[in-house]
Amino acid sequence: MAASTSTQPGADAQTHAKSPDVVVTELPKLDIDLYIQNYVGRTRYERLLLIGKCCVPLRVDALKAAVIEAKSGSDVTRYKDAWQLLRSVAPDEPEAQRDEEWIERTELANRTETARLETELKGYKNNLIKESIRMGHEDLGKHFERIGKLSEAADAYNKMRHDVSTTKHIFDCGMHLASIAFQRRDWATVLSNVGKISNIQSGDDEQAQQQAYTKVASGVALLGLGNYYDAAVTLLHTNPNVSPTEYNTVASPNDVAVYGGLLALATMDRVALQNRVLDNQSFRAFLEHEPHIRKAISLFVNGRYSNCLSILESSRADYLLDIYLQPHIPTIYSMIREKCIVQYFIPFSCVTLDCLDAAFGGPNRSVEPELIKMIRDGSLRARIDAKNKLLVAISPDPRLVVQTNALAVARKYEQEAKERLRRMNIVVAGLETSNTRKQPSGGVGGPEPEEAWYEDSGNIPPATDQAGEVDIDET
Repeated sequence: MAASTSTQPGADAQTHAKSPDVVVTELPKLDIDLYIQNYVGRTRYERLLLIGKCCVPLRVDALKAAVIEAKSGSDVTRYKDAWQLLRSVAPDEPEAQRDEEWIERTELANRTETARLETELKGYKNNLIKESIRMGHEDLGKHFERIGKLSEAADAYNKMRHDVSTTKHIFDCGMHLASIAFQRRDWATVLSNVGKISNIQSGDDEQAQQQAYTKVASGVALLGLGNYYDAAVTLLHTNPNVSPTEYNTVASPNDVAVYGGLLALATMDRVALQNRVLDNQSFRAFLEHEPHIRKAISLFVNGRYSNCLSILESSRADYLLDIYLQPHIPTIYSMIREKCIVQYFIPFSCVTLDCLDAAFGGPNRSVEPELIKMIRDGSLRARIDAKNKLLVAISPDPRLVVQTNALAVARKYEQEAKERLRRMNIVVAGLETSNTRKQPSGGVGGPEPEEAWYEDSGNIPPATDQAGEVDIDET
């Protein structure tokens, strides 16, 4: 049972340093040192800080590592956030002592570097050299990104776009803007920038490297937007032969396996899981990093649903410490669990609630409330016999299905017939606005007098009265 706890960051702590909504009290399987080695850039700090905020057993170690990671860079705000959290949970640690000298030295160095880069860029603009101007904007954007000024960094990268001249420059610019959007959790902007660079034509090696980055970045962004199926399909097409250094600013090969496997398990049926995941030789290379995900998918495909859920539950604590998965774990696990219950029930006309509790319940936990919710949502076509403690399948009435389909076809036919007759009236009245209107007979280059304006309707034109209107009886 997860205990509720909170931290009290100082007034200068930013939004991402607020008290966590998720608290993990059980010891996860991950080793912080080995885990964090898979990443480079700002994501290292963000992942350490999230573990420090959410995981009680690893809190102190993660926050100490976050403080060290922040001091290895130039972002003073990141250091203050990590220091505030560490001071609140372990004030006696050496890293919990505020390093005022480092703060002053870093802030002075940041101001000096900003002034130097802005002066250089101004000189490049006076010389009107496009490549120098592009490099000046890129250097300034990287500097602002390092010190945590994301808005200024985005402005610099956007100005860099006007002076790009090669496909490599275009790709780099898109990656920079996507990196800023990742840190802001602006998933729509991530997809927009990744989409602009995904179709860039380059050499085979560069193309493969770009494809790996765009697939991983797009998959994570779609996950952030809640488009689980599209995210799964995108991640399943990631090239496994590309070095992880091409996308380790976003995710690792282990993350690709976990994200793609969980999302596929939540959104695809058993046939699709077999064909698109287990038999997918490219994605199997990623699954080798996370064999328990492959085993869970295999168990689901083979109908061993309770074992599949047990494996996933054993790794829930680790997934709750992932910066991209954490907000979606309750929804993803709920979707997988509902799929397991539905698939388990399909072969039977009725099942006792005791059997369902044994398969999907837990200690002192009944699955009946969950069944009620699924029945109300329409995901489970069944009813509960409370007296006999049974879940009974609802068989559709074949006669009702046929009658419903027949009425739907009749209504569609009636609507199409009225639309065709209305079009005839419009053409006969001379109100048609297409370029094939009838020209006066004898006109040069005009259409033939027998212009078949009625061919779209597939019928012979009805007879008209003296006023030229069609006599329609819609009854």
